[in-house]
Amino acid sequence: MRNRQWVYDFAVSRAYYALFYVAEALLDKKGLSFSSHAAVISAFGQYLAHPGKVPLDLHRQLIDAPALRTRADYDIYPNLSKQDAQMLIAQADAFLAIARQVFC
Repeated sequence: MRNRQWVYDFAVSRAYYALFYVAEALLDKKGLSFSSHAAVISAFGQYLAHPGKVPLDLHRQLIDAPALRTRADYDIYPNLSKQDAQMLIAQADAFLAIARQVFC
């Protein structure tokens, strides 16, 4: 099944960026801009999750997601599973639902 493994790796990477860009857009709407992924993740917690503007578990997901994305993008054999991809895609859907509430 290794020849199809890249599908899960690619899905994990792209789902992470969906989370990240939604977080960045939500912060931008508050007039906040940051130059690193770590700063965006931290600010998302400080300005949105901990004050209760978005569900707190979204911050935890945003904290945990980069490890999977790094494996997907940089490991020679990331061995990410279908379940890993499905989990991150579901998390991206939750982030997109918040963005729809804010922007639509």
